[in-house]
Amino acid sequence: MTHIHIEVLFLVMESTFSKLTKIINVSIFSLSNRKCQLYMAHMHADNMHHQWLLLAACFWVIFMFMVASKFITLTFKDPDGYGAKQEPLILTAVTKVEEVHVPEEKHWPEEFQPTGKAFSGNLIRQPLVHMERLELLRNVCRDTALRDLSHTAVSKFVLDRIFVCDKHKILFCQTPKVGNTQWKKVLIVLNGAFSSIEEIPENIVHDHEKNGLPRLSSFSDSEIKKRLNLYFKFFIVRDPFERLISAFKDKFVHNPRFEPWYRHEIAPGIIRKYRKNRTETKGLQFEDFVRYLGDPNHRWLDLQFGDHIIHWVTYVELCAPCEITYSVIGHHETLEDDAPYILKAAGIDHLVSYPTIPPGITVYNRTKVERYFSGISKRDIRRLYARFEGDFKLFGYREPDFLLN
Repeated sequence: MTHIHIEVLFLVMESTFSKLTKIINVSIFSLSNRKCQLYMAHMHADNMHHQWLLLAACFWVIFMFMVASKFITLTFKDPDGYGAKQEPLILTAVTKVEEVHVPEEKHWPEEFQPTGKAFSGNLIRQPLVHMERLELLRNVCRDTALRDLSHTAVSKFVLDRIFVCDKHKILFCQTPKVGNTQWKKVLIVLNGAFSSIEEIPENIVHDHEKNGLPRLSSFSDSEIKKRLNLYFKFFIVRDPFERLISAFKDKFVHNPRFEPWYRHEIAPGIIRKYRKNRTETKGLQFEDFVRYLGDPNHRWLDLQFGDHIIHWVTYVELCAPCEITYSVIGHHETLEDDAPYILKAAGIDHLVSYPTIPPGITVYNRTKVERYFSGISKRDIRRLYARFEGDFKLFGYREPDFLLN
């Protein structure tokens, strides 16, 4: 029962006790009057003492009823005031954002810095954590100084990133290199294409013609608007620079054999444009990649690369978080807590579980970040940060001072 329901119940009980008290009082006084007449008739003034004792006993019973009523009311009230706060904040309608208090400090509070352990096992704080994230997002979205870095049109490029589960009214925006494969598996099972996550072949997950996950862009304008207004919407983020390292390793170092275009088409294009030492014959280096991403004039090359850029463009460009009102924004660093919360908030926790997370895989690795950026000029790092500053601030990631200064 909710806090409000308990309050109403005990108000009714207290009212009932009050009525019972009046009935008992009247009965007792009636009984007392009858007894008085008998005493006065038969025992006269010497029995008045017994009448007063009877009245005192009646008043004592009434007093005890009142004390018991008040005790029960106080005992079953919500002692900590959580009753109205434990419901998860689910903002599903695309409407004008209400004005809320905007703190001066735009950075994520120290106690909320993503570490992978900050909220482990603390289910009571989960709704508060996600409310804080959404409030921070709204504050930064209203910051006119960052408008060019935080806002984007809800274009076909964005709608292509959002996958639809009509059966359970869920929209998921894909942000590559943050564990999206597992979330896709969850949605594939929910849509009914497979009965369990273990049954899904790896080559099917990203085959959008076979995995049963329609893109939001495949619907009419009116159907798109309806789903954006009514469905539960979420996506996942991680430290922007660590995500770029993951994209570089996956696409240009390890390079799956079924994606040869990254190594044989995209990498040579970046090298021709951004490598300082043209006599260097090695494959794409992280320094080349950073120069490309930090170049304010990179757009023409992005157009040449097509949709392959989804692995390293900003979260803003992928999901339009200032234009679409998302219900939850999960963090890769706290995925052990965020994944169960998202499933519960979406109302599907009884239907499917998020796959087991390998130990340590979600923890931010500063040593790795420093190693990859070592040897890269401060100028190039600052230009890279200038492009991804919106992602850092919208989602509460600390400015990487150890790299910039």
